[in-house]
Amino acid sequence: MLAWLVQRASALYLLLFLLFVLVSLWRQPVHHHADWAQWLARPGLRVALAVFFVALLAHLWVGLRDVLLDYARPVRLRPWLLAALAAGLCGLALWAAAIVLRMPA
Repeated sequence: MLAWLVQRASALYLLLFLLFVLVSLWRQPVHHHADWAQWLARPGLRVALAVFFVALLAHLWVGLRDVLLDYARPVRLRPWLLAALAAGLCGLALWAAAIVLRMPA
C-alpha cells in the first residue's frame, strides 16, 4: 500500500510541477542563458526542482521495482537486478543533487 501511495503522490507532484513550468515559461519566455539563470535563481524554484527530482526517483524506483518483481526470471536474478537499479538511481540522485547545488543562488 505504501508503494502505491508513493507512486500516486509522486505522479501528482510531477504533473503539477511540469504544468507550473509550462505555464511559467509560456507567460514569461526564456530565450538567453541569463534569462535561464535568473529564472532558476528563485529560491522557491530550486526547492521545487529538488523535490521534483526526489519525486521522479521515487516514482522510478516503485515502477521499475514492480516490473522487476513481476517479470525478472530466474528468481535468483532479482536481488542483483534490484541492487543494480538501486545503484543506478543513487547515481542519478547524486547527479541531480550536483545540478541543483550548482544552480545560481
